[in-house]
Amino acid sequence: MDHYSEYDALGLAELVQQRHIAPIELLELAIKQTEALNPHLNAVIYPLFERARAEARNFEDYSAPFAGVPFLIKDLISSYAGAPTSAGCKILQSINAEHDSELVTRFKKAGLLIFGKTNTPEFGIMGITEPRLFGATHNPWDLHKSTGGSSGGSAAAVAGRLVPMAHGGDGGGSIRIPSSYCGLVGLLPSRGRNPIGPEIGEAWGGLAREHVLTRSVRDSAAMLDCLAGPDDGLPYGIEAGTGSFLSAAEATCRPLKIAYTTDALYGAEAHPECVSAVEKTVKLLEDLGHTVIQDRPEFDRHLLAKSYLQIVCAWVAWEIAESAKKAGKKAEKGDFELTSWVMGLVGQKNSGFELTKAIHAGHSAARLMGEFHKKYDVFLTATTARPAAEIGALYPSGKDAFSMSILAALPLRSLLNQALDALAEEALSATPNTQLFNQTGQPAMTLPLFETNDKMPVGVQFAAAYGNERLLYSLARQLEVAMPWHKRKPQLLV
Repeated sequence: MDHYSEYDALGLAELVQQRHIAPIELLELAIKQTEALNPHLNAVIYPLFERARAEARNFEDYSAPFAGVPFLIKDLISSYAGAPTSAGCKILQSINAEHDSELVTRFKKAGLLIFGKTNTPEFGIMGITEPRLFGATHNPWDLHKSTGGSSGGSAAAVAGRLVPMAHGGDGGGSIRIPSSYCGLVGLLPSRGRNPIGPEIGEAWGGLAREHVLTRSVRDSAAMLDCLAGPDDGLPYGIEAGTGSFLSAAEATCRPLKIAYTTDALYGAEAHPECVSAVEKTVKLLEDLGHTVIQDRPEFDRHLLAKSYLQIVCAWVAWEIAESAKKAGKKAEKGDFELTSWVMGLVGQKNSGFELTKAIHAGHSAARLMGEFHKKYDVFLTATTARPAAEIGALYPSGKDAFSMSILAALPLRSLLNQALDALAEEALSATPNTQLFNQTGQPAMTLPLFETNDKMPVGVQFAAAYGNERLLYSLARQLEVAMPWHKRKPQLLV
């Protein structure tokens, strides 16, 4: 089979289902591609080749939607029995999971063959994938450029054609940012849509949700059909809705009323090429028969950015404590990256009152967006405020980290709040457009419609009302037909 990299996941599954290729043969193609390209990408950090080979040789469920399709899971949140979930943290890298998480169980039931785990920043807290433990992941479109994060390893693997689809998680843009930088389809599902148990009831206070990064719209939709639905003990749920997500993607998209902005939602400014991508998308949507109006919800961006960071810091503090507990030792500064340690200190010092205010701010934003979507079907923005940066450019400098350490060590909460205020202005400047939808619980999707002048992907983001992924898939498929991004190939493969 000479054209492995040209197929999406459903296309490969069809070949397996029709017995044109055996699962073990398909897996060997994926392993061969990984062995050839991963040294350039640093996307796969835990190869699980022999285990996958044993499963492929004994594969039986040829009726599964993704029968025999090779697959990679992100090294964060989801556990795979017998393999570490290091979360990019060195004290966890030798601790193997005792059981599969519910999401991994559903991946397997869908017919996927898991043959490795992908790179992620420590605890997934940065929009870049450059952990000290495993090193930086490189973008297939330009090996000097960032993949974004935190699902950067998965994004590089899919864009580099190691696999047609890979697992990701998104707590503030971590599926959408790397999808934008690597030219992929990335969906943040509605809160409660996909399971995240059994070890936790929610991640980052409900900010984080898991799904996949794909090259085709239909793969993302079909995978949501396989994953969606509550698991035991879920703290909240969501109505299943009518019809499959795949059928929604295949349906004709009705004319929509779409609001758009070229503003950076939580930032000061947007790069001209990100603005241009939105403006070209507006023209494309109008040509397709949609009504597009320049409008945006009015909110206190600084308050929401600060509230987002307060919640994340609180959870990082918890993750540091839990990681040390799993490793059977006391949490020490040297066991963690400085950014993680400082965020943990901030999280510890924030009061319950401040955390409650932060949660309330997100809930208020959800109510605001609920009213906004009574007027508009979809809200369009750039996915990021800047194109992909050079590797290392967005990693906190020693001076920045030292300043954060000093501020976090100060005893007065008023000074701590000053530190958070400063962080809210700077930390999200490159990626200020994604966090809102993590806070509101809405679904949001990035699509690789356009490129920068230097041929790097630049994504545009579409958000819909809570629970309305079907509308996003219908629109996304229409845009995919109009702008067939699959024909573009990253520099690594040219």
